[in-house]
Amino acid sequence: MRLTRRAALAAPIAAPLVLPGLAHAQGSWPDRPVRIVVAFPAGSVTDTLLRHLSEPLAQELGQPVIIDNRPGGNGVIGTESAARTAPDGLTWVVLSVTNGALAPYVVRRLPYDPIKDFAPIGFLAETAYILVVRADHPARDLRGLIELAKSKKPGELTFSYGNQSAHIASATLARMAGVEMTGIPYRGGPEALTDVIAGRIDSTFTDIPAGLPQVKEGKLRAIGITQPEVFPLAPEIPPVATVLPGYAFRFWFGLSVPAGTPAPVIARANAALNKVLNQPEFTERVARLGYVPRPTEPEWFRTFLQGQIRDLGERAREAGIEPG
Repeated sequence: MRLTRRAALAAPIAAPLVLPGLAHAQGSWPDRPVRIVVAFPAGSVTDTLLRHLSEPLAQELGQPVIIDNRPGGNGVIGTESAARTAPDGLTWVVLSVTNGALAPYVVRRLPYDPIKDFAPIGFLAETAYILVVRADHPARDLRGLIELAKSKKPGELTFSYGNQSAHIASATLARMAGVEMTGIPYRGGPEALTDVIAGRIDSTFTDIPAGLPQVKEGKLRAIGITQPEVFPLAPEIPPVATVLPGYAFRFWFGLSVPAGTPAPVIARANAALNKVLNQPEFTERVARLGYVPRPTEPEWFRTFLQGQIRDLGERAREAGIEPG
């Protein structure tokens, strides 16, 4: 009875030692600027979206939100740097198809684990890629590009890619069309697009914010879009699936923090993120650029990411992409 009495008497003393810490973390965080690591170059699809998010997110958090571009290694360099930071909730990182789902398959000895080394905040948005060729390219449409590839020596036609998302989009297209094309890697999407405009590369899959202005200026011709249905913001661009039934890719973005970040901090971050994603003005602004926001809970994004790692790894194998 004495042990039970002591335990009962100790309980009220122990609880305050824990609860104030949690309340402090939730109540005062963030007390400094929040840094979001974008593991891709300025001007890339990921960077464009996050720069639209940073201002309204800063208003919700009550602290500045700094976009920290750390490109290189198809997103590996910046993502690894984020994984090694302190789990205080002040460093976030964007996980996408490239550095979140495909990297575990395509990168040998990946220096981070998207699931174990990070704690999810939530899903951010999804978008589509458009397939473009230069304006005076002999291929007038997707069928023309495929026929041209078949008429030339295997691998003579080229495609560029600045990340693994664009790589798998082009490699899957070539596999489904039964043609061989040579993929040329670039540091990022903007550089990959520049060489298509210059005529040094035949085609590339690029994001809508980067590609559509060049199409409207007459520098590029859009011949396909990755979504299986007509995209409302670009209804004139036919889905690749109209020529290659079953072809479909949706490219997405989510936000995470280093593993070990306190749960109250993650909950606060998720609430702030979702509040921005639900703002009509934010939704309308990014929709014009081709992004579709989607508020979620942290565990939803974790489950989604696990499924994407499995599914996209299999699609990369089917497309003939070898780990490098």
